[in-house]
Amino acid sequence: MELMSGNEAIAQGAWEAGARIGTAYPGTPSTETMEAFAKKDGVYAEWCVNEKVTVEVAVGASAAGARVLSTMKHVGVNVAADPLFTAAYTGVGGGFVILAADDPGMYSSQNEQDSHFYARAAHIPMLEPADSAEALRFAREAYELSERFDVPVLIRSTVRVSHTKTPVEPGGRVEAPPKPYESDPAKWVMMPAFAKPRRKAQLARIDALRAWAEDCPYNEVVRRGGAVGVVCAGAAFQHVAEALPEASVFKLGCTWPLPAEALRAFAASVESLYVVEEASEYLSESVRALGVEVSAFPHPLPRDGELSPGLVRAAFGIEEPACLPMPDDVPGRPPALCAGCPHRLVFKELSRMKAVVTGDIGCYTLGALPPLSAMDACVDMGASVSMSHGFELAWAGAEHRPVVGVIGDSTFAHSGLSALISTVYNKGGGTVCVLDNRTTAMTGRQGNPFNGETLQKRPSRELDLEGVVRAVGVEDVRTVDPNDARAVRRALKEAAANPELTVIVFRSPCVLIDRRRDAPYVVTDGCTACGVCSTLGCPAVAKEPASNRALIDAAQCVGCGQCAQYCAYRAIVQRGSEGSPLEGGFHE
Repeated sequence: MELMSGNEAIAQGAWEAGARIGTAYPGTPSTETMEAFAKKDGVYAEWCVNEKVTVEVAVGASAAGARVLSTMKHVGVNVAADPLFTAAYTGVGGGFVILAADDPGMYSSQNEQDSHFYARAAHIPMLEPADSAEALRFAREAYELSERFDVPVLIRSTVRVSHTKTPVEPGGRVEAPPKPYESDPAKWVMMPAFAKPRRKAQLARIDALRAWAEDCPYNEVVRRGGAVGVVCAGAAFQHVAEALPEASVFKLGCTWPLPAEALRAFAASVESLYVVEEASEYLSESVRALGVEVSAFPHPLPRDGELSPGLVRAAFGIEEPACLPMPDDVPGRPPALCAGCPHRLVFKELSRMKAVVTGDIGCYTLGALPPLSAMDACVDMGASVSMSHGFELAWAGAEHRPVVGVIGDSTFAHSGLSALISTVYNKGGGTVCVLDNRTTAMTGRQGNPFNGETLQKRPSRELDLEGVVRAVGVEDVRTVDPNDARAVRRALKEAAANPELTVIVFRSPCVLIDRRRDAPYVVTDGCTACGVCSTLGCPAVAKEPASNRALIDAAQCVGCGQCAQYCAYRAIVQRGSEGSPLEGGFHE
């Protein structure tokens, strides 16, 4: 017995089932799954450039006969939907399991999204564990299910299951030799002549899956009282079990297809039936569609966010147990770019020049927050480049503020490159800034094509980012040190004046990769409390309460010198090795 997170347990279950290949794009809360799988014996695992490629590589490996695991977060399923829907037609060779990790509460996502709807729309069975033990079991047994019904299998987790550690009993690996490959265009070539028969095969499979679901071993009825019955799945089951100890519960381990007759029988066995789910109406709508009456809560559950036992109790009008009140003097801790982050000065200068900034997914999204306040939009991976082109189109021929797209190196490889190609093809202008911090930082410093680091540290090649950009037709390509405020300002000013498309690569490693710390900076008596240094939003820079003079926390300062470059009074200096101050440089 050992403690594993849900992510680790899914990796363990896939390994025990004999999965040999893993493909993924990192995204919270799914990331650790493939990282854990990559450490297992006898497996190959890789980060792909995006989730579409992730599924396509996996479909190829499955067609060749191998058992495969693919992992992604919920918004990644959107990107993977194209091959996913057609894989539901082709079926599989070796078993194919896909983790879709949802994020109710949006702890690290741009939206709340329920992947159940993908399972229902694509007609792909979905298993939903409620703890790590089930995550391991469901992942292990999903491969047999995949091969039995000739279909990929989705496993849905949420952040609470993915990241909570609960006891599991890991087992040994069952070797699953690749299935012999035989050429079969009628199964794998989805042109209309072959896709039409595969659609009929899919319909027959749907009927078989619905029959299987009635006695599915992953669904469980917990009998208690007969007054209240609750239908739920996943992490919601844990909240219901704690909040409603007297209620009977139909815990769904398979959330598509639903066991129609079993649910009707359960509903008939209780006086009132309720459906408890997070940030979605998938289950309640699906249960009602079976002709089952679903009771309204005395006090409605929140329609957004993650559930808790307290919220479930409140929905049923049950008084919350006595507890200590939340202290009202706890200071807020908003997220911020790290001290020494190479993105900071780029956003400072973009704010200073009053640019319209279309942003992207990653750490640099924090550039939207005060005091930088330097981002106007952030929609999805790669949208920064596309949206900046859209702004330029809408404002063509009119005087307007500079329009700048900002994107990270990993996101640029994910979907920014295709957006840039489209902009070049249509002779778009404007400025695109690629913030190359040599990693995929926000999800935990994973590799990507532009730093050349693979998941399992295999030999690779680092793509030439500037060379790729030039190859697609961008003539004005610049490489700038983002820690040099003067160079950043000059590059952005010149790019804004250029009517042609400019791409600026701001390259400097993430401070969590380059762990070197130089001597910290200090504030001298020359500080006039002008407050300019605090507009950088560095966590190491604060103000003395009494005088409003700048104060630098030596424990947080990494010695980057960014703040010193903006001090007009040269009052921020670095301590030398012998304790003597060193003079600052560029200032406003």
